[in-house]
Amino acid sequence: MLTALLDLISLHRCAGCDRPGAAVCGPCAADLRGDPVPRPPGPPPPGLPDCWSAACYEGPVRRVLLAYKERGRTATAPLLASCLVSTLLAALAARGLPPRAPLVLVPVPSARRSVRRRGHDPVRRLAALAARTLRARGRSAAAVLALAQARRVRDQAGLSAPERAANLGGALRVLPGRNVAQRRSQGPPGGVVVLLDDVVTTGATLAEAARALRAAGVEVALAVTVAATPRRTRHARIRENSEEYAR
Repeated sequence: MLTALLDLISLHRCAGCDRPGAAVCGPCAADLRGDPVPRPPGPPPPGLPDCWSAACYEGPVRRVLLAYKERGRTATAPLLASCLVSTLLAALAARGLPPRAPLVLVPVPSARRSVRRRGHDPVRRLAALAARTLRARGRSAAAVLALAQARRVRDQAGLSAPERAANLGGALRVLPGRNVAQRRSQGPPGGVVVLLDDVVTTGATLAEAARALRAAGVEVALAVTVAATPRRTRHARIRENSEEYAR
């Protein structure tokens, strides 16, 4: 009962700074919208698509994403989805991709045990909202749940970049009947397949997702996330990751 009451009270405080009022206040929303630019990890893992993010994963941005992902603050989802949309559109324009090309948004899947623990699939929700926002703007867009876990993986917290890559190798598969290539060809030619995730750290998860899609004959044009972990020393990054929860 107490937990439910605290959750209800938290809905009227900013997830980024705890200021009373909206789910995300104006200044924290501005931090989230940030500056959509390429933010690849360094060094990027083999096979990582061109990777764009709206902001750096620190301060209010980090707190809002953790509140959404781990504490069920789903009222923040529309803002997070709009960050993905604005970043995606900036990336399309910068890359010179066809401005009216149909978009196929493929969310990186969460492990089933994580979905059960959290009570929701955070990236799947964001992909659906992003596709809806794009369609409302007149774009041809669909969220396609094409990927699933092929096997269980270790908790990623505290793993180095090489350890993450080894942990995730072959961990994802394309679901039967989810013909991304067919969805890509719907509408005008030149459809664009985009991977979506909430945060990129070493890029191992996005690289594995792109590998699974390529194995099914689908090329990935872009990877777009809300935030990117700032480039720091290996030990600092491991300390930071150890504070987070498993995917």
